[in-house]
Amino acid sequence: MTAPQPPATDGAQPTGSTLLNGAPAPSDRHSLTLGPDGPILLHDHHLVNTLAAFNRENIPDRKPHAKGAGAFGELEITHDISRYTKAALFQPGTKTRMLARFSTVAGEAGSPDTWRDVRGFALKFYTSEGNWDLVGNNTPVFFLRDPMKFPHFIRSQKRLGDSGLRDQNMQWDFWTMNPESAHQVTYLMGDRGLPRSWRFMNGYGSHTYMFVNAAAERFWVKFHFHSDQGVENWKGADAEKIAGEDADFHRRDLFQAIEGGEFPSWTLSVQIMPYEEAKSYRYNPFDLTKIWSHKDYPLIEVGRMTLKENPENFFAQIDQAGFAPSNIVPGIGFSPDRMLLARVFAYADAHRARLGVNHDQLPVNQPVPEVMAKYNAYTFDGPMRYHHSGAQATYAANSAGRPYADNDGRDEVGWEADGEMIRCAQTLRADDDDFGQAGDLVRDVFDDAARDRFVETIAGALLQDVSAPVLERAFWYWSSVDAQIGARIKAAVEKGQADGGPGNDPDKAKAKQPQAIRESATQAAN
Repeated sequence: MTAPQPPATDGAQPTGSTLLNGAPAPSDRHSLTLGPDGPILLHDHHLVNTLAAFNRENIPDRKPHAKGAGAFGELEITHDISRYTKAALFQPGTKTRMLARFSTVAGEAGSPDTWRDVRGFALKFYTSEGNWDLVGNNTPVFFLRDPMKFPHFIRSQKRLGDSGLRDQNMQWDFWTMNPESAHQVTYLMGDRGLPRSWRFMNGYGSHTYMFVNAAAERFWVKFHFHSDQGVENWKGADAEKIAGEDADFHRRDLFQAIEGGEFPSWTLSVQIMPYEEAKSYRYNPFDLTKIWSHKDYPLIEVGRMTLKENPENFFAQIDQAGFAPSNIVPGIGFSPDRMLLARVFAYADAHRARLGVNHDQLPVNQPVPEVMAKYNAYTFDGPMRYHHSGAQATYAANSAGRPYADNDGRDEVGWEADGEMIRCAQTLRADDDDFGQAGDLVRDVFDDAARDRFVETIAGALLQDVSAPVLERAFWYWSSVDAQIGARIKAAVEKGQADGGPGNDPDKAKAKQPQAIRESATQAAN
C-alpha cells in the first residue's frame, strides 16, 4: 500500500535544487537505498556531501567577543576636519558604507546579551582608499596597558579548568593584582556595564591613533561615537530577568528596530592633540587605561553614523566579518599605544586562524569594487584563494611590468623613538597613577543613586566565594579608587557575610543576602 503523501509545497519540484557542481540534485528528502527497506548506498554522493558539509558548517567562535550581532549603514561627514587628516572618508560631505558589530567581551556565543560586561563596538568602513577598521568598546578605556597580560586577562574572565564554571575569585584576583584595571572595572561595575540595548550606548575607538593631513602634518586623535538615542542602562534585577526570558534581547532589539525603520545613529566626534604636546602631557596619552581631559582637548564634531540595513545572511555577513586594526588607510596611522600595536598583529592573525588565510577575500571583508579593480597584493595561494594575479610576476622587484611599492625614507604616519631594549612598566608622568581617573569617575560622573548601585554590585560580587586574600586586596583596590566608596563596599560585604555566614554554603549565603545585593551579585557574577 502506498503511504499517503502530504500536499506539495510551492517550492517542491523534481529537480528544484542543485548539487555542489551545479548539476540538478536528485532528491533533498530521500537517500539512495537498496530497495524500499534496504541499506543506504555509499555512492549516494548527494547524501555524503550533504552530511559532510553539515559537519563543517560551524567555524570556531571568537575567543573574546563571541556573542554579538550587527548591521550595515553609512557614515556621513558633516564637518570639515581636513586640516587634521587627508583620509578620503573624512572629507566634507563624504558618505561611506560601513558595517558595525556589537558584542559582549567574555560571554560565549550562547550567553545572554544582558549579562554585565563591556560591549564591543567594532566598525568596518568600506572607503574609496580601502577598508578602515576601528575596533573599540562602549567604554573609552580598557583593563590593561600591556598586551602581555591580555591572554591572562581573558582567561580570568572565562571558566575554571575543572568545573567549567565562571569564578569570581579568579576575576577579582586578576583585577586586584593588576591595579591599572581599576578605571575600566569602575565602568564595568557601574551602570554602563548593563546597557539597555546597543542602540542606547556610546562607542569609542579607545586607543590613540594618528592623523596626517595633506601637508604631512601629524596629530594624535581619539574617536568618540555618542548615541543619538541617548545612553540608557538596566538595573541589575531587570537585566537578570531579561537574561532568563530572552538571551538574544540586544540582537533582537537592533534587528527589529532597523526592520521597523527606526535607524539608530551615533554622532562621531574626535579629540585632537597636536603632535608635540604628547611629549609633555600630564598623562601618558598612549595609555589605554586613561582618557584625555575634555577640558584640555574638547570634542570636535565630525559626522553621523547611521545603521540602516540588516544582514541578509548572519553567518556570511556577521560571523565571517573580520575586524582588524591593521586595516588602515592613508591619512590614519597608529600610535605608541602598546595595546594597539599588539592588536595590529593579533586581530588579523585571529581571523587567519578562525576564518582562513584568505578571509579578506570573503565578500563582507572585501573593499569596494573600485578598490578591488586596482587590487595588486603580493600574497599568494592558500586555502579558499579566489582573487589572484594570473600570469603576472609573483615577486618584487621585477622587470615584467607588474607594479610594486618602493617608498623609502620617513614613514608618513610614524614617530621617533630611542632607547635600549627593555621589559618594564611605562614611565609615569606628573598625574599618572592607576586609581585617579577611576576615582574621578565615581565622584564626578556617578550620581548618588549610581554610587549606591555601584556599591551593591561590587559587594554582591565579592560575596560570591572570593577568598580572604583576594577579598582584602579588593578592599584595598576600591579604597584606593575612593576612600568613602571603599569603606562602603567593605561594610556591605561584612554585613552580607554576617547575614549569610562565612560562605561555606554559597547557596545559603546568597539566599540570606539583602535583596539589592543578591540582584547585583547575580549580574556581577556574570
